[in-house]
Amino acid sequence: MRLILDLASLFIRGTTLMFGLVGAVIGLACMGGMFSDRLDALTHFAPLWLLCGLATLALATAFSRDAERKVFLGLAAVAIVCNSALIIPELLSAGRPMAPAKAGATVKIIQFNAWASNEDPQTTLAWLLAQKADVVVLEEGGGGAWPVVSGLRKAYPASTKCPSKHGCDTWIFSRWPIAASGQYAQSGFGLPGAWATLSHPGGGFTVAGAHFVWPYPAGRQQAQTDTLVKALARFPHDTLIVTGDFNSTPWSFTLRRRDKALGLDRRTRALASWPSGAFSRVATAPFPVFPIDHVYAGKAWKTVSVERGPTLGSDHRPVVATLTR
Repeated sequence: MRLILDLASLFIRGTTLMFGLVGAVIGLACMGGMFSDRLDALTHFAPLWLLCGLATLALATAFSRDAERKVFLGLAAVAIVCNSALIIPELLSAGRPMAPAKAGATVKIIQFNAWASNEDPQTTLAWLLAQKADVVVLEEGGGGAWPVVSGLRKAYPASTKCPSKHGCDTWIFSRWPIAASGQYAQSGFGLPGAWATLSHPGGGFTVAGAHFVWPYPAGRQQAQTDTLVKALARFPHDTLIVTGDFNSTPWSFTLRRRDKALGLDRRTRALASWPSGAFSRVATAPFPVFPIDHVYAGKAWKTVSVERGPTLGSDHRPVVATLTR
């Protein structure tokens, strides 16, 4: 029995050390994201590194003592402080007050990565139509998601054109006429996306959608940010609305720099949208963890509400934003 207790103690202390080292070392490395795109790729998992620190704190308090406890608590402190510094500002900003809705002055927008492997396009389409949104911005509009695109094209009086015979990644659907529209480059490190200037009765404005690559390998997202900023430079920014699957969490330095470069206010705050449902052949997500779908808007817009939609046939949850001008 004594041997079993000794082995159990050794296992718990080793596990505590492992959690502490992972949380502290990677937490410190995340701080390097201020200067390195490669290190910044680690910041997207800051909640996981924070959990390592909290686990170290709990295990050290319960099972260690003397000098060993001091070492473990020191590692826990580093992990908790570094990762909390990344996450807490976003959580605090999520509590900002919303503007009251004004009759006839609100615009309801849905941002949604429909997923080219969409498992239930009919249910997805039915939900989108039931929302009666003014504007729908859709990414990954091919493959299994094509029935969704086809149905929205029939239901909405205006949509962006797709110049490619192989289909387009990003689509914009509007209940108001589209005065002008276009697509971004979709090859190499180009940015899949689309824009549309809408003829709104209260004054025209431009909506843009974008679909960024994953943060690995480093550098590609940053290049796509430059592409997006240049593409949007010609539009009035006070009324501009930009949405998309940015594949970046708000505790990354990449998204912080993108926020500043766009010169718009990000209206999605700590709103997790991925993964959802059966997002791979071997895994099903009980709830989303990463906030990577975002909505930006210029200073002419006030936020009435920003909500996450239900699990549909996609690996993303839709984001529903209501703005008032």
